[in-house]
Amino acid sequence: MFVVATAGHVDHGKSTLVRALTGIEPDRWAEEQRRGLTIDLGFAWTALPSGRELAFVDVPGHERFLGNMLAGLGPVPVVCFVVAADEGWSAQSDDHRDAVAALGIEHGLVVITKTDRAPDAVAAVTAQARRELAGTGLAEAPVVAVSAVTGDGLDELRVVLDAVLADVPPPDPKARVRIWIDRAFTVVGAGTVVTGTVAAGTVRVGDELELFGGRGTRRVTVRGLQRHGAAADAVGPVSRVAVNLRGVAVEEIHRGDALLTPGQWRVTGVVDVRIAPSDPDAAVPVWITVHAGTAAVPARVRPFDGEHARLTLARDLPLVLGDPLVLRDPGEKRVVGGARVLDAHPPALRRRGDGARRAEALAGRGSDGDLLAEVSRRGAVRRERLDDLGFGAGVPDGVRVIGQWWIHDAALDAWQARLRGLVAELHERDPLAAGMSLGAAREALELPDPSLLSAVLDGAGLEAEGGRLAMPGHRAELGPAEAAVAEIERRLAEAPFAAPEADELAALQLGARELAAAERAGRLIRLAEGIVLAPRAPALAMRELARLAQPFTVSQARQALGTSRRVAVPLLELLDGRGWTRRLDAGRREVVR
Repeated sequence: MFVVATAGHVDHGKSTLVRALTGIEPDRWAEEQRRGLTIDLGFAWTALPSGRELAFVDVPGHERFLGNMLAGLGPVPVVCFVVAADEGWSAQSDDHRDAVAALGIEHGLVVITKTDRAPDAVAAVTAQARRELAGTGLAEAPVVAVSAVTGDGLDELRVVLDAVLADVPPPDPKARVRIWIDRAFTVVGAGTVVTGTVAAGTVRVGDELELFGGRGTRRVTVRGLQRHGAAADAVGPVSRVAVNLRGVAVEEIHRGDALLTPGQWRVTGVVDVRIAPSDPDAAVPVWITVHAGTAAVPARVRPFDGEHARLTLARDLPLVLGDPLVLRDPGEKRVVGGARVLDAHPPALRRRGDGARRAEALAGRGSDGDLLAEVSRRGAVRRERLDDLGFGAGVPDGVRVIGQWWIHDAALDAWQARLRGLVAELHERDPLAAGMSLGAAREALELPDPSLLSAVLDGAGLEAEGGRLAMPGHRAELGPAEAAVAEIERRLAEAPFAAPEADELAALQLGARELAAAERAGRLIRLAEGIVLAPRAPALAMRELARLAQPFTVSQARQALGTSRRVAVPLLELLDGRGWTRRLDAGRREVVR
């Protein structure tokens, strides 16, 4: 089964050609037939001499219906480009050519129509079409001249169509399904029906699919299928299909929604792309309409360089690596270029220079993907994310698998080296610091998931204690506080339990950071905020308390130690915590023998 879209200027005979080949009227609406103008998408089908089944998507040619045309071309891999012999290449021919180029369509043919009206112009129009299509996927496409009125050339056209379709690579019938919806309507006795093109995968009666659209995602069930007007149990690629859905009203579905294999598609509102402008000398507007499949979504363009950009979409779409997009200027109603998705879930840009760095990362990336490059660029990525993006399951050399995460060896090495450098720099810059907190390490490394820090620490050669990271053997230096701490040590050597008062510490310029550093260095211990003693004070206190009659009170302990209640209470609590003393009730303690 094959699907071909028509393209070309309004009134160049696209619908007439389709009708002559299939015997089916593609213009569905009375308004279209009355005006002789295709307004919306038309559909028809036939069989070629080889027996290949072929469906046509007949698109409108008028500039006012450019969006409808793009909805028809978007999901279709083959195009029949029509140029009338009596008019030659015309205004909307440019738009359709630019759309074909933007979508990267490489299979198709050129049909010179209305040869009965201008038989002598066929050669000139053929040459003109060749010039205009140079640089597109149809540059070398075969050309057939026909008259739908007299029938001349139609048999040759069928043979050429057969040959073109024979060269189209077969799609994967086992792939995940994504059907871009182009129509939704109600059939009496059946309910909601949608139509679209099955580009890959297979949809079957009874399947449960996800319906994704502007209202989010919901589950629906395939109640029935039709292909070429006949019921089918299953429809594979590439096929036009009508899907009868259970579980959704027709009012809830719009063109641009999609039917998806459940759980296998991630949606995104931000994509990084490679842009191919229709006019290399013209800048792509900041605000554009992005056409993907049958969807048309407003978007903002953030250029990285002349080739790469980030598109922020007005709503999420189920896009993946390699998807073609058409960029249209909504004001001038023209195609300004095409784009190819290079990353459907790109990293956030938060710092100055991120755009330039992003352009470097995207440069040289192929639209068919590079698994090692994908893991390398992200540093670490979940296996399920790679599945969603369409990558294979084999683990390439240079990638380490830790749980559900794939981590690039070079990224892990770089994270470890950077972390060691950051910790060493912290010691140099701030000798009082105990080390780098785990939270600061995660933030500094910009890891995609906090859980990856454990993998970075394994082999980083750092000491972790109390939630902080330090270089091996590091001891906090007191620097300018050294003399003040030495003075406190001298005083406490003379009176072990005479903790300096707050004003004395302030006069010595010993704040919380300096006292904490002195404690980490083993020079002092802190009983409470602003209360410090020498490290040997607890042992000295136990010697005095053991001489008291047991049990003893706080007042008796204070008198035995020759200190104030301000010091005695937190000191006794410290001894309780160490298990050296035991509190019996609200007022009494005893030494634990």
